[in-house]
Amino acid sequence: MSTNKGGGGRATLSEINVTPMVDVMLVLLIIFMVTTPLIQQGVKVNLPETKAAPVEASDKKLVVSIDVNKRVFIGEAEVALADFEVKLKANAKAQQDKEMYLHADRDLPYGIVVDVMAAAQRAGVTNVGMITDPMGASKASHDKDKDQK
Repeated sequence: MSTNKGGGGRATLSEINVTPMVDVMLVLLIIFMVTTPLIQQGVKVNLPETKAAPVEASDKKLVVSIDVNKRVFIGEAEVALADFEVKLKANAKAQQDKEMYLHADRDLPYGIVVDVMAAAQRAGVTNVGMITDPMGASKASHDKDKDQK
């Protein structure tokens, strides 16, 4: 829609140009598509259930996982249990915060979990948080898995 105002021959364009807005939205969509898989991390373990209050995650914490096959992971990187203490001493996040969160499968022998916690203590990690499933969340996921099979 344009209007012509009197003498000078100037035309005023009063239509909205949506092309820049569409470009921005497409860039944001691509950014979210790329970063979403990076946010989801960790090793799949069957966590024990508890009635504890959830921990507020204010920033990225060091997560150590032990799966049902007794494999130890720092983040997503697998580490031999014999090398765990050395790797933790070399981990800047562990040495700076002096804390870690432990993801341990519920079917593991207690001794493996204690070995990992002792190695963490020898590496200088003084605070160990145990990550658990809220009551009922793991049952719901198990029932869903059984229904899909």
